[in-house]
Amino acid sequence: MTSIHQLYQQLLQPSIDLISDISKLDGDILIIGVGGKMGPAMAKLAKQAIDVGGLNKKVIGVSRFSEQGLAEELNKSGIQTYKVDLLNDDELQSLPDIDNVLYLAGTKFGTKGNESFTWAMNAYLPGRVAEKYKSSRIVVFSTGNVYSFTAVDSGGATEDCLPEPIGEYAQSCLGRERVFQFFSLKNKTPMLVFRLNYANDVTYGVLAEIALSVKQKKPIDLSMGHVNVIWQSDANEIAIRSLHHCEAPANILNVTGPETVSVRWLAEEFGKLFECKPVFVNEEQPTALLSNAAKANRIFGKPTVSLQTMIEVIGEWINQGCKTLNKPTHFQERKGEF
Repeated sequence: MTSIHQLYQQLLQPSIDLISDISKLDGDILIIGVGGKMGPAMAKLAKQAIDVGGLNKKVIGVSRFSEQGLAEELNKSGIQTYKVDLLNDDELQSLPDIDNVLYLAGTKFGTKGNESFTWAMNAYLPGRVAEKYKSSRIVVFSTGNVYSFTAVDSGGATEDCLPEPIGEYAQSCLGRERVFQFFSLKNKTPMLVFRLNYANDVTYGVLAEIALSVKQKKPIDLSMGHVNVIWQSDANEIAIRSLHHCEAPANILNVTGPETVSVRWLAEEFGKLFECKPVFVNEEQPTALLSNAAKANRIFGKPTVSLQTMIEVIGEWINQGCKTLNKPTHFQERKGEF
């Protein structure tokens, strides 16, 4: 019988399309902010695709590496690491020049009361990085939080919708985009702004949060009654493949799953798996933070891991008491306070 760990690993394998796209890339791949939630898995996915394809490329990860043992783990996987404080310009400038850059650095939680650091990380640092890597192609991680709420039956905000960020975190993320866009125009640097919400793994994400709340009989807030979700490995694949879609001026891409998903329905699905009844508080609102990923689906196809598969795998992972991260998404937040 296949264990949940084996099944999980099967859902992390690089696709033929990813291997093909990496083989067509000139140069190595640099992941700035590799120490965050998505960075380690992204680096390992890229390295695995390179190895399976028999390619002669390096994956390089940059981070403060505040998580003990992570740098060593990545090194053992064949990923070269640099431990730097990106806000220290001498350390930033000491990094190697690389053709392909995935920019994941930024801050979200703890924004309230620490606004100046949030703006430094999310809006000042991008300018320094954009100048350092002006001769590279850059995929810039952003968020669907730059949009305002849309009607739950609208299909979500498209890339043509004007940003209307709620709260300082979302405003600083728009600042990050605008700074990178400025330098894309100034230096003719090909870029793609990668507006993501929400990536899910067995260890974290909206689905894991809802599942844990159902399992532990904690109240689930329905104020943000609908969400978009995507499997983390699918999001990572799209990010790496997006290096082929960088443009000057910067391209913009919404990245998420194709469905607008009811939080109530998700909780009830996990309730069936756990054989318990979810506890709800508050009522669904007519609007939510939603993105339309039709453009990404047209370019890359629909995500390979379905919503139902995510529910089943994450549900079984949590049902067996496997490890999860204490990194909440705060997807319920409607005032932009993180």
